[in-house]
Amino acid sequence: MDGKVIVVASTKGGVGKTTVALNIAIARAMQGRDVWLINGDRQDTASTAIAIRGEAGRHPPIATAHYPDGSALRTQLLHQRSKFQDIVIDVGGRDSTALRAALSQADLVLVPFQPRSFDTWAVADIAALIEEARATSGKPTEALGFLNMADTAGSDNKEAVETLADYPAIKYLDTPIRRRKSIANAAGSGMSVLEYQPKDEKANAELNALLKAIY
Repeated sequence: MDGKVIVVASTKGGVGKTTVALNIAIARAMQGRDVWLINGDRQDTASTAIAIRGEAGRHPPIATAHYPDGSALRTQLLHQRSKFQDIVIDVGGRDSTALRAALSQADLVLVPFQPRSFDTWAVADIAALIEEARATSGKPTEALGFLNMADTAGSDNKEAVETLADYPAIKYLDTPIRRRKSIANAAGSGMSVLEYQPKDEKANAELNALLKAIY
């Protein structure tokens, strides 16, 4: 097993990190991969969603863990990563020891941001932490930013993407995930939108484009 670590991170809450992490983890498990979903936030939303999934008897099951403390997250990741093919870490909402530990161990950092001024301002914070983690760990960890809960029309998407250019630590990934009710409904039931019925073809296409780009 390769134990590739993908960290979904932001120092701002409400950008959809947990929903993105949940969708990635479940999608990879649906492809037959052995996946570990770690929640590094104090608010353990990801584990709650997976518990709902388990209670509903949905397959495939997903292994989860909650490590809001950076030392515990780093230690357990070093001990356990060889047991899994894919590891997805949902962390952030603020600067924390867990966020810094996850960044130090990441193979890839995904930074979701919405086309809103407060979200784009927060990109500066996570970009600085990514650069610090690279310097400390000596790893040239790749970081990709993408629009999440993007608008279906208007100029805000374009303006947000242009703002990202100010932070070279994060490369823009042109695979936006738009604001869709099916994605929110699926996550609330512990599902990926790929499993959700009635099927949302547009949401599925957007998620598959993101997965193709990062794997």
